[in-house]
Amino acid sequence: MLFRRRTQEKIMSVPFLELKPAYEELQSEFDAAYHRVMDSGHYLLGGELTTFESEFADFCGVKYCVAVANGLDALHLILRAYGIGEGDEVIVPTNTFIATWLAVSYAGATPIGVEPDVKTYNLDPAKIKRVITSRTKAILPVHLYGQPADMRSIMAVAADHDLVVIEDSAQAHGAHYYGRSTGGLGNAAAHSFYPGKNLGAFSDAGAVTTNDEKLAETVRTLRNYGSKRKYFHEVKGFNSRVDELQAAFLRVKLQRLKEWNVRRQSIAARYLSELAEVQSLTLPFVPSWAEPVWHLFVIRHAERDRLQQKLQDRGIGTLIHYPIPAHLAEAYADLGGRVGDFPIAEEMSRTILSLPIGPHLTSSQVDEVISVVRDSA
Repeated sequence: MLFRRRTQEKIMSVPFLELKPAYEELQSEFDAAYHRVMDSGHYLLGGELTTFESEFADFCGVKYCVAVANGLDALHLILRAYGIGEGDEVIVPTNTFIATWLAVSYAGATPIGVEPDVKTYNLDPAKIKRVITSRTKAILPVHLYGQPADMRSIMAVAADHDLVVIEDSAQAHGAHYYGRSTGGLGNAAAHSFYPGKNLGAFSDAGAVTTNDEKLAETVRTLRNYGSKRKYFHEVKGFNSRVDELQAAFLRVKLQRLKEWNVRRQSIAARYLSELAEVQSLTLPFVPSWAEPVWHLFVIRHAERDRLQQKLQDRGIGTLIHYPIPAHLAEAYADLGGRVGDFPIAEEMSRTILSLPIGPHLTSSQVDEVISVVRDSA
């Protein structure tokens, strides 16, 4: 355990996220995977990748998985595979990481923001119909912070207007909605295996999951320079592939993902129970149909910046997910977004704060977070 002294007080350090403990827990398995790949002499688009794709498809309860370079590419290539591009509109949440919007822009389409449900932080299905036009081609809900969006309601709206639904499941590996796994709830889903995710590689990586054979085949072609057969290029494609080492490492972690998600759920249960009486906090709300995997544990506080500073002073690491809504980002100045356009997302950006959570957070570290939040809120 790490300690440091401050004005004669012993302070426990609780980093927001530590990645090394995952390697330490499974070191022998990671080392074996490394040697298996290196001894094979095959380092790209080989057996490890094919096996991981099959295993992750099974995990999500779908027929097909196509691994790509990262989560942003996964979203982008799905949109491309559906033929969505210039002149089209895609409905996206206003409360999300900017990659959700960027994927739409990369495809040449226009992101159309819709506000979140104030309780769940996810895309509010009741607000979707208001922005559908003749140019709308898809809805892109995000399972934000590890909690599934209300997919039945979203799919119903999509069916009424002949739209495809693309899940952004980057933060929700293993989450369930009415008992069904995210990644298999829409027409297709995009996943990120960025190192800090519930299922994280040791570099960037991502995947597309779907039951649509044609879509899977198109994404598989697009990820490899538009080629199904070496040096024969059918379309203008991209270089978006996962190497054999990362696939092998992801296979190791996938075997522990359910266990690690249970650890996250246990920590979240403690936070929800032991911080419930802190009246100045707004804690996460979990609908009866949702089983979150708590990629992030996000609270709200009217004086967020003061609370964050107090926690920092006491050695507690926190982050803000996310401080600037996409419509106000400089990158999207061309869309003419203004303060007040999306008041719910803007209010969230001023009040949200993510507490430490992860499968390797110790009980004493959780004790410390709870104690310091109680004292500081």
